[in-house]
Amino acid sequence: MLKTGEIKEMGETQMQEKLVSLKKELFNLRFQNDIGQLENTAKLSEVKKDIARLYTVSRQMNVNIG
Repeated sequence: MLKTGEIKEMGETQMQEKLVSLKKELFNLRFQNDIGQLENTAKLSEVKKDIARLYTVSRQMNVNIG
């Protein structure tokens, strides 16, 4: 789980890379959930919150990552 302090220390390119990796992870988790292989469904909401946190902090810092 990302913390806002960690995100604020990232540069714009690091934020973009983290966003891409989180979106890929979310896709894989959704896929696993659909076929019944996902054991920890709480991970889905964690990743969604991390993505939202990235977007929020980037807007506060006036950085365009999306």
